[in-house]
Amino acid sequence: MHLIDIGVNLTHDSFDGDRAAVIARAAEAHVVQMIVTGASGASTREALDLARSHPGRLFATAGIHPHHATELDEELAAELERIAAHPEVVAVGECGLDYFRDYSPRETQRRAFERQLELAARIGKPVFLHQRDAHEDFMAILREHRRELTGAVAHCFTGTRGELAACLELDLAIGITGWICDERRGTHLAPLMREIPAARLMVETDAPYLLPRDLRPRPPSRRNEPMFLSHVAQALASARNESLEQLAESTTSATRALFRLPPATGRAVP
Repeated sequence: MHLIDIGVNLTHDSFDGDRAAVIARAAEAHVVQMIVTGASGASTREALDLARSHPGRLFATAGIHPHHATELDEELAAELERIAAHPEVVAVGECGLDYFRDYSPRETQRRAFERQLELAARIGKPVFLHQRDAHEDFMAILREHRRELTGAVAHCFTGTRGELAACLELDLAIGITGWICDERRGTHLAPLMREIPAARLMVETDAPYLLPRDLRPRPPSRRNEPMFLSHVAQALASARNESLEQLAESTTSATRALFRLPPATGRAVP
């Protein structure tokens, strides 16, 4: 069984003390490849460095999260374009809108989002999308650019049936995290999972965030890591009435197709 984690924040400082061990544990847990999320100028640079250090095993995205939208000046935009062109970078993002936190002004978020969609269209790579409490504006902007994009994934989808239908109508892939394991706020997701075509469904941890609440035993640190991807995948498989092996095969195939990943070449140990 092979799994691919499409979204892990492996540059996060919580991994500074044991990043190599985290990568090794993921490999032992059947996670054959991972996409390291770039969400700022600094994390994008670090994601590229990690991908270069683990060829064929780690890949990177290059992007500016809406929380950091105010950072996207002309200098950073030019650097982002240079980094995004590297072969180890498989997507532009994490980009989008976040009206829940509003760490950046909404108009600034919208401009940064559009610039990154335009970048993705220019270089012919898919986009790794973030949206929270901003569905209408997010979809309106995305609709204007969707025809020019080679592909897109709605990272960490947590929305309603109507929001899912809108994403599928735009031919977005859907990324599912441990949110589906959260009995307080994720129970609405399970009935929606059968509505997602297998070729558009992907799985991710968003580590170190979103540790599955039903994971037992829970790590003392409460830090999520990619070795727990199979737990998320099992919850997703159960919701779809599939075996874990079926789910692993379909999500891996869908991920390789969207991000144009090469086949995994065995277990890489750092």
